[in-house]
Amino acid sequence: MSDGFTEIGRALPRKEDRRLVTGRGRYLDDLASPGALHVSFVRSPHAHARILEIDSAEAAEMPGVVGVFTGRDLDHMTTRLRLAPPIEGLQPTELTTLPINKVRFHGDPVACVVATDRYLAEDAAECVTVEYEQLRAVTSIAEAFAPDAALVDDSLSSNLVSHQTLSVGDPAARRAEAHRVVEARFALHRHTHVPLETRGCLADWDDGRAHLNMHIGNQVPHPLRSQLASRLGLSESQVTVMSPDVGGAFGQKIALYREELTVAALSRHLCRPVRWREDRMENLMSAAHAREYECRTRTSVSETGRILGLELEIDEDFGGYCFYPANYMARVIALIMTGPYRIQDYAYEVRVALTNKCGAGPMRAPMAITSWVMEGTIDAIARDLELDPVEVRRVNALGPEDLPYKMPTGEILEDVTPRETLEMAVAAIDVAAFRERQTQARSEGRYLGLGLCTVIESTTYGSEFYKSAGIPGSGHESAWVRIEPSGVVNASVGLMGTGQGYESPLSQAVAEGLGVRSEDVTVHMGNTDIAPYGMGSRGGRGATAGGGTLYLCALKARERVLAIAASMLDLNDAGGLRMRAGQIERMIGDDWQKVGLALTDVARRAYLDPLVLPEGIPPGLDFSQSYDPPAMTYSNSTHACEVEVDLQTGAISIDRYLVAEDSGTILNPIVVSGQQQGAIAMGLSGALLEQVVYDSSGQNLSATLADYLVASPNELPEFEILHHHTPNRRTPAGIKGMAEGGVMGAIGVIANAVSDALAPRGVTIKRLPLTPQSIRALLREAAPSSMKRTQS
Repeated sequence: MSDGFTEIGRALPRKEDRRLVTGRGRYLDDLASPGALHVSFVRSPHAHARILEIDSAEAAEMPGVVGVFTGRDLDHMTTRLRLAPPIEGLQPTELTTLPINKVRFHGDPVACVVATDRYLAEDAAECVTVEYEQLRAVTSIAEAFAPDAALVDDSLSSNLVSHQTLSVGDPAARRAEAHRVVEARFALHRHTHVPLETRGCLADWDDGRAHLNMHIGNQVPHPLRSQLASRLGLSESQVTVMSPDVGGAFGQKIALYREELTVAALSRHLCRPVRWREDRMENLMSAAHAREYECRTRTSVSETGRILGLELEIDEDFGGYCFYPANYMARVIALIMTGPYRIQDYAYEVRVALTNKCGAGPMRAPMAITSWVMEGTIDAIARDLELDPVEVRRVNALGPEDLPYKMPTGEILEDVTPRETLEMAVAAIDVAAFRERQTQARSEGRYLGLGLCTVIESTTYGSEFYKSAGIPGSGHESAWVRIEPSGVVNASVGLMGTGQGYESPLSQAVAEGLGVRSEDVTVHMGNTDIAPYGMGSRGGRGATAGGGTLYLCALKARERVLAIAASMLDLNDAGGLRMRAGQIERMIGDDWQKVGLALTDVARRAYLDPLVLPEGIPPGLDFSQSYDPPAMTYSNSTHACEVEVDLQTGAISIDRYLVAEDSGTILNPIVVSGQQQGAIAMGLSGALLEQVVYDSSGQNLSATLADYLVASPNELPEFEILHHHTPNRRTPAGIKGMAEGGVMGAIGVIANAVSDALAPRGVTIKRLPLTPQSIRALLREAAPSSMKRTQS
């Protein structure tokens, strides 16, 4: 348990698990809606084509079909999404609810069928005939930036939808004076989120009240409500968003997607409840993709490997549509790239391309490539200068004497411990002993590798960060705590859980602030009529923004409870009182003693006998709180990984994996451990197996789980977790947040470990995923130069 806390830090089982593991959860498909209509979408077989004609006559005559609707129909029912924040180098974009003139990726929804059941709707959708004029598809960043490239968005001047640069200090001068300039390249492939529960929604328009009830699994219910109301021409008081239990999201369930808006518009148009659930192929093909980057670094270094200057180029493939401002994710990577190292001379160039692929969005750790690029650059320096990679890290790492540290982009690092976690990981993995085993194994024809990756994980994203980064949005959170007349404690916050296990740790934050048991607190989320307006779950902000706000609100509640208790005890003030486990205690001598008064007694007086309350205290115990956290909080960790690569098959086995981590104050160690394990597993799965593949014509070749592979426990090792928690001094209870650093570290550490293993064969990992086929291809390419070195 964390020092000084009684509820925060308890290893409590997740409250929601009782219903979830016994099959009593209520997901979208468990919600009955008698008479609901079902929607099926007609999707484009082409990546890039003009829509010449849509013939829906046959489908419209089929039994059970209520109607067939196209982009032109929906354009009359909804407004268009225009993204035009005032950011230098960002082209404004606008899109209709469904395409009207042309499709931009394989799987683009061009029409939809509404029928009395899902099967009839899907059968009818296959009978809608669309005539296309096929266009040349843009399927890579290089093609997008080619002088003769076809325009993905005809309203733009080019496929370069976003372009930003920054130079701090004098990187060119550092390059001129450097002992060596080291260049490195990194390419992260396209992923998708693969939540267990695909996207879906149930819209129910009440024509009498002119009110829309929208049931949808979503991470940000209030921002979604705002978007939905705006796109439908309604006020926010006319829309209620309700999120039931959600079977995973990982960033995929943030945006208001075109399909969901279509369903809501059709419910209003038809005055009937309308529902939609995508199948797995639709999810893999059309929901949202992420992470397709190409990065290049040029590092000016001294003889000891000290980094004098760093220059970074990032190109991102954003797909065919912008559901977020196109600078959104790549800009964050550039802002935090220098991470755990002392670097002041820094320049970056960020370019974002539109291509004929599914649109991109955030995925758990949208800045996932950051640590691989920085740590891979460190390893490149060590290789080029023939230095120990651990020593190069030590030479450059931030230590306690450097903090708080202002990164060249203006980001402030404080209360982080990158040097300490590095040393913990190095000691635990025993680098010297590993090198001896590695040398012995190589003499036997076996190839072992060791990877290290130190992570600085951005978590909270306060409003100040969004403003300084030129990204529209707010980072505040809101909460309420209400003590009922019986003493029961209810609370709510604007987050929405999608499997993280929020209910226990958020209850612990309330319980700690108020002075009750966590078991006696109920947290309500996911209903915009109940929860206060908050910014939802994204970016690892749940603990700091959500838990922190609830903690502050509970402190406010405790202050009034103790004031009332003091009056009930005929005391002048509450200075010598506290509440523990719902019981009022008083300091008598050097000891806290119960006084025979409980929260239930205080609550009863507050609600049912308000005339005897102290002067200035209103009836009831109902409290609200808003909190805008620091611009950014950071957690940190160092990952270490031992691998063996089979040269004959290209197979990679992970022999050991450990992480030394600093996540600040831990609300619930069970939940934090689960989040770390899940994040590492997701990172390794993406680095080793997962890949969205398009061919040269823009056809998605990976739209089934037979083609898009996800790691199972058979492919993943045990994870050793070492703790080194340092509270953040500027957040409530010292909370930092965590949940995405495991992805960042896993991607970087596995790539570095495989590079280390294959160094004698002349192979350096520059592109992921690390499939057996890709490893064999790299070995074949490197074979001639490797043989020359062996002969010499």
